[in-house]
Amino acid sequence: MKLGVCAQVLYHLPFEEALRTVAELGLEAIELPLHAGNPFVDVEGALEGGWRALLRQVSDAGLTISALSIHQESQLLLGPHGEDTDGIFRGTPDEKSAWAAARVARAAALAERLEVPTLIGFTGCADYSRWFPWPLSDGYERMAPRLREALLPVLDDCARRGVTFAHECHPRQFAYDLETAQWAVRLVDGHPAFGFNFDPANLMLSGMDPVVFIAELGDRIRHVHAKDGERVAHHVARSGLLAHGAWDRPDRGFRFRVAGWGDLSWRRIVTELQIAGYRGVLAIEHEDPTMSRMEGLRQAVAHLSPIVLRDPPEPRWW
Repeated sequence: MKLGVCAQVLYHLPFEEALRTVAELGLEAIELPLHAGNPFVDVEGALEGGWRALLRQVSDAGLTISALSIHQESQLLLGPHGEDTDGIFRGTPDEKSAWAAARVARAAALAERLEVPTLIGFTGCADYSRWFPWPLSDGYERMAPRLREALLPVLDDCARRGVTFAHECHPRQFAYDLETAQWAVRLVDGHPAFGFNFDPANLMLSGMDPVVFIAELGDRIRHVHAKDGERVAHHVARSGLLAHGAWDRPDRGFRFRVAGWGDLSWRRIVTELQIAGYRGVLAIEHEDPTMSRMEGLRQAVAHLSPIVLRDPPEPRWW
């Protein structure tokens, strides 16, 4: 395994300075977002030939690209398709879904050019609140055919390009926990181009133990976000885990934290990833509202560096 970083935390820096900062932190890889308006990667320009300069910049910094991500655009594959997503793209539900599929296809094409095997994204969900079976008792089940219809062409395109679409389980996604993730795999007939970006903090929001996700679906994990979460005891009793309001609201019952500052055992996570055969990157994702950008990154690196397992296990020798 290697340590890397999700690039969003460095958006305040010019790209080359951001790359130098990643290298100076002792990290080996960077996940690059492709969403519209990001300051680092112009997708159209890269596809027209700029991908060579992009690769050279990353390589000159001594880094590799662990994955590309397109969460914002891929959300519209399934929605919601109302005003919630008008800020991403305005149109009818069919127009929004078609636009999302086209944007994901462009991202997969760029991943192919860059020889990056993993494209991370969301699938979206028409109505996540249907996890509670009222007033429509089978509301969630009724959304399943649409996931299959929207995702299979995307996966077929990715497969032709040698790319895996790695869905990130998260609230407002059809697959938000272990059971719905397993269901999604079945709905796409176990498609070989369908995998997961494992984000344990997101899974904490569903109330499950993220280590169980690795044990059950480890063979589908293609990338990892090293992000922690904290159940803030003196607030969670009042607001619960799914409190409304801003993510940096100080009295939330749940906070995203940098690795080592939340409730997760990273030794358990790293061990189970090792058992599952994961040899990829743990990309530090810093969404901790209690720390500055750089201090949070340094704290995460300090916690994870000593426990990342870099060699595969050997056959029994005792």
